[in-house]
Amino acid sequence: MKAAEGTARQINDFLRAALSRTWRSKIGYLFAKNAFKALRDKLDPNKSNGGVFLGLNGIVVKSHGGTDAEGFAYAVDVGYEMVRYDLLTKINRMLNRDGSPPPTAPTAQEAVS
Repeated sequence: MKAAEGTARQINDFLRAALSRTWRSKIGYLFAKNAFKALRDKLDPNKSNGGVFLGLNGIVVKSHGGTDAEGFAYAVDVGYEMVRYDLLTKINRMLNRDGSPPPTAPTAQEAVS
C-alpha cells in the first residue's frame, strides 16, 4: 500500500513538472484539469483508506496510521459495508466447493473472551 502511494506521489510530481514546462503543456493542463482532479480524488489515500485482511474469521480493516478523521471514517465504512452485505459468508460459499455451509465466524463477544 505504501509503495503504491509513493509511486502515485512521484508520478504526480513528474506530471506537475512536465505540465508546467512549456506554455503548450500549461494550456493542455487547462483542458485536462477536470480529468486530473477526478484522478487525484480517486487516488486520495484518505478516500481509499483501509486495507482488508482476508483469510481471517472476522472482519479486519487496517487503517493508515497517519490518516485524518475523514480517512478513518472511510475505513469504518469499508468494514460496515462488508458486514452489511455479509461478505464473509459469500466468500466462504464461493470457496466451499462441496456446497456445505461455511464455518461460522465468532461474534465480537466470543472473539474478545
